[in-house]
Amino acid sequence: MSIGLEISGLQVRFGAFTAVHELNLRIAPGESFGLVGESGSGKSTVLRAICGLAPLAAGAVKLTGAGELPEPGSKAFRRAVQMVFQDPYGSLHPRQTVDSMLAEALAIHAIGEAERRIEAVLDAVGLGHGFRFRYPHQLSGGQRQRVAIARALILEPKVLLLDEPTSALDASVQAEVLNLLERLRAERGLTFLMVSHDLAVVTHLCERLMVMRLGREVETLAAADLVRQQVSADYTRDLMRASAGFVRSA
Repeated sequence: MSIGLEISGLQVRFGAFTAVHELNLRIAPGESFGLVGESGSGKSTVLRAICGLAPLAAGAVKLTGAGELPEPGSKAFRRAVQMVFQDPYGSLHPRQTVDSMLAEALAIHAIGEAERRIEAVLDAVGLGHGFRFRYPHQLSGGQRQRVAIARALILEPKVLLLDEPTSALDASVQAEVLNLLERLRAERGLTFLMVSHDLAVVTHLCERLMVMRLGREVETLAAADLVRQQVSADYTRDLMRASAGFVRSA
């Protein structure tokens, strides 16, 4: 069963600097939602605040849907909400094998059947048994990002936070990873919150998106409206002009 995500009045401060100002956002169960904006707009900080890596000065984060849902900050919440980081080179421990990284995640959350789960999740991301005992330096950038996705998926989360998951990859590999994410969402009923500066990537993977600037919402619109250039804010039009070769992928 899919679950959604709701953010209300979110503020994130670092000393005297406010990185996110009273942000409100609701993502339906099973939806893929994008956050876009220039560098420094606060979009990645929102993801970090959701999973506890950035301080909440005010506001609340909660999961939505049927049944009893875990509270933010709890171990159950951290299992239900997993993050895939931008840099596949920096997000994996260089001295751990793929097997060790996946097994460690299971051990932290006291989840059994490690052998079966590791084999299954590697198959799910398109990496066979031969990759299980390799180190990160023995993998390509695309393979490393697949491992990062597998590490998130092995805990069977309901929500994936995707922080520029393809920006460090070559264009052809980007398409492969995006197609993989799209398939996994459909198969597993996942809810996505994705950050990207690439409008073509966001409109390919997301149904709706929020444009952010200086830690605030500029506007929220359907991805289809962005493709048709039916936007309200001048800032959004500026982003579209700045996004060279903005074409939605087929």
